[in-house]
Amino acid sequence: MVTFTLNGKERSFDGDPDTPLLWVIRDFEKLTGTKYGCGVAQCGACTVHLDGMTRRSCITPISTVDGSEVITIEGIDGPEAKAVQAAWVAIDVPQCGYCQSGQIMSAVALLQVTPKPNDADIDGAMAGNLCRCATYHRIRQAIHNAADAMEG
Repeated sequence: MVTFTLNGKERSFDGDPDTPLLWVIRDFEKLTGTKYGCGVAQCGACTVHLDGMTRRSCITPISTVDGSEVITIEGIDGPEAKAVQAAWVAIDVPQCGYCQSGQIMSAVALLQVTPKPNDADIDGAMAGNLCRCATYHRIRQAIHNAADAMEG
């Protein structure tokens, strides 16, 4: 039995300990904001926060989250999350939107540790979050806008 906190609520999973966290979130907890993209931690669509750090849930065995706190796009909150979400909407970042939950989760994590990131900080933090629509310039601008909004 694996017990963990998911978006502030205690949850348990009594299945195969090798089940990826992504499938526990989507199939057992019915939270579908975290997306399956590649299954090998290369695209970032499945990004969640695990004990405050970004983690690719598609390759994270559920057995490794026992006692941990998992936050998904449905549970992300706080000043950084609000600033990022507002910036995303204000400049209309997404096109298809499929990758955006992972993009937002990575952007929020960046702003939590680097409140005023430069382009290199953003590029480093967002590396591995692929966007087939190539909205990278809007993503970077939205992160800058969110940082500015948090400052003022």
